[in-house]
Amino acid sequence: MNIQITSRKFKAKDNLKEFITDQLKSLEKITDEIFDVDVILSFQHQKDSLKTAEIVVRVPHKVLKASVTTEEFKKSVGFAVEKIEKQIERRKTKIIDTKRVEKIHD
Repeated sequence: MNIQITSRKFKAKDNLKEFITDQLKSLEKITDEIFDVDVILSFQHQKDSLKTAEIVVRVPHKVLKASVTTEEFKKSVGFAVEKIEKQIERRKTKIIDTKRVEKIHD
């Protein structure tokens, strides 16, 4: 799994990058089909200090995306990873169901 972290209009600290990498490693426990992960961090409003984390995950035949805005980057990343986990689970369920249907019709 190749992880690319981009921070817009600021420089992300190393401990934030490590946190993001650790969070994304949990996705490997669900599936080993992940090619690339792009994480984009940005401020939505400078004065309100709303922080957005957008995660783009490339798996075979699909691109999964999640974007969350909160007051902290770690919260945003955590919630976005949860959304991606749900999308991966849904995708796996669909693949399994499709294979079952194909076996019935064979």
